[in-house]
Amino acid sequence: MTRAEHVAGESAPLLAIKGLQTHFHTRLGVVRAVDGVDLTLGRGEILGLVGESGSGKSITGFSILGLLDPPGRIVGGCIEFEGRDLVGLSEPEQRQLRGRDISMIFQDPSMTLNPVLRIDTQMIEAIRAHEPVSRAVARERARAALEAVGIPAPEARLNAYPFELSGGMRQRVAIAIAILNKPRLIVADEPTTALDVSIQGQIIHEVKKLCRQTGTAMIWVTHDLAVVAGLADRIAVMYAGRVVETGPTADVIRNPRHPYTRGLIDSVPSRATRGQRLHQIPGMTPSLLNLPQGCAFRTRCARASDSCAVAPEDTKSACGRSHRCWHPVGEDQ
Repeated sequence: MTRAEHVAGESAPLLAIKGLQTHFHTRLGVVRAVDGVDLTLGRGEILGLVGESGSGKSITGFSILGLLDPPGRIVGGCIEFEGRDLVGLSEPEQRQLRGRDISMIFQDPSMTLNPVLRIDTQMIEAIRAHEPVSRAVARERARAALEAVGIPAPEARLNAYPFELSGGMRQRVAIAIAILNKPRLIVADEPTTALDVSIQGQIIHEVKKLCRQTGTAMIWVTHDLAVVAGLADRIAVMYAGRVVETGPTADVIRNPRHPYTRGLIDSVPSRATRGQRLHQIPGMTPSLLNLPQGCAFRTRCARASDSCAVAPEDTKSACGRSHRCWHPVGEDQ
């Protein structure tokens, strides 16, 4: 490989999602859960994927790992991981990728942990499924992973069953399992939503430190902009199955362009709004079975006009930002 080819390989995105469409074919019609999503993720980068429940952010994460159950399936687009399209891979090929190259942290650690197996058994199996190492070597790697996520007395925790650990401790174990094989990408689906604020802060700190130390890239799926504000390098905001705004975290938080992003930010309590009624985005997320024509947010948007009956194009800027809106925040209607 020439130096030019090496540099090009290093600069290429780790993950490139292009025109992804994930639909659920039901008796009532087609649910367009993900409808033309474009995303890129660099090596070692943390991307915050933000939106209300039903926006399609979790389904985007499941699509990357091929964890879609019928009647859901990918009907269009591609998911390129290190230049390889993941769409259409066989189940054995997907199993080889999961846990080794791409890992997932679920919102509920019970989706990761088997309640009737000790922690060491589950972690050793996760390692030996991808590498022909001895149990002793695998156990030491498991102990080191527990220590890396801040679990005290990791040797003792290896001998414990999941029900013997607190919710925060179980989630740390789930994160440790996700990093066992040093994956290049982790998809984290709201992993701290059910935890109290102090434990949430500790886990976010540990995750950010791990990504910086190992160079692992991460997609952090959440409905909470306050969480990703201190964690993510970039933010992608989803609404009704589409990405409506992306950009560097600080830029998006300080100067949002899409009215939906502005509404999410204004709904977060702060010291400046103490004693005041919080802003609320009017209405509800539209049914994905019957989306309005044009911009899906127009039925809830104070800036909407007749032009919004036509879907806006993705407007990109030189500073790495993009948005889909005919009337961006900060511009006259």
